Amino acid sequence: MTDTTSYPLLRTAGIDGMLVSFGARLGEAANRAALAFRASLERESWEGVEEISSSLVSAYLRFDPLALDHATLEARLRALMASRDWLQAELPHGRRLHRIPTVYGGSLAPQLAEAAQVAGMSEAEAVASLSSARVRVTALGFAPGQPYLGELPEVWNIPRQQALTPRVPQGALVLAIRQFVIFSVTAPTGWRHVGQTAAPLFRLGAERPFLLAPGDEVEFPQVSEEVFARMQADPDGGASWEAMP
Repeated sequence: MTDTTSYPLLRTAGIDGMLVSFGARLGEAANRAALAFRASLERESWEGVEEISSSLVSAYLRFDPLALDHATLEARLRALMASRDWLQAELPHGRRLHRIPTVYGGSLAPQLAEAAQVAGMSEAEAVASLSSARVRVTALGFAPGQPYLGELPEVWNIPRQQALTPRVPQGALVLAIRQFVIFSVTAPTGWRHVGQTAAPLFRLGAERPFLLAPGDEVEFPQVSEEVFARMQADPDGGASWEAMP
């Protein structure tokens, strides 16, 4: 079925929320628009708005209805929505490029071979593809600091598993539907565990508690299990970053 909805789309979210969406599903332009719109909202700094966040293709505002009524907020949002072509917007400034060393396959990431087979690749081809990819943090969710990253090349548009893996460890790099997720906590998942990282994603009380932010870009260069073992003693887990222009 073809989606005939006109975007951007404004919807209410309960009595104190508004949601502006830029597409029906994840795509580079829709995600870029959501990130740019969120940054624009933060610059506006409207009185009565208490929270601003973004998801894969949407920006969300939570507001105090006693300080800012629905009609006023809706009018402001519609004016901002109409102020430019958000699907052509530039990404916000202040983003970072992160490099997070990763072990692929073996005992630490036991589903690489299965993922490669589903994608029609050898394990070596899969590692070459994944370790050379640069992906964007499209959103944070599920657990503190846990990123969704994409999009990977079309060959990685593989489905989730039919059943859950009961447990993957903190730092697991999992894959499905052209996306990576790094687990910030130990949890079950229906995505395939293809890599293992050591970088802490969440540091309570730190000036920047989340390692990654929406809009940041990330590469996952391959390292051996021996190098990975040494990185586990590093407070940063071997991760590094640089400012993006």
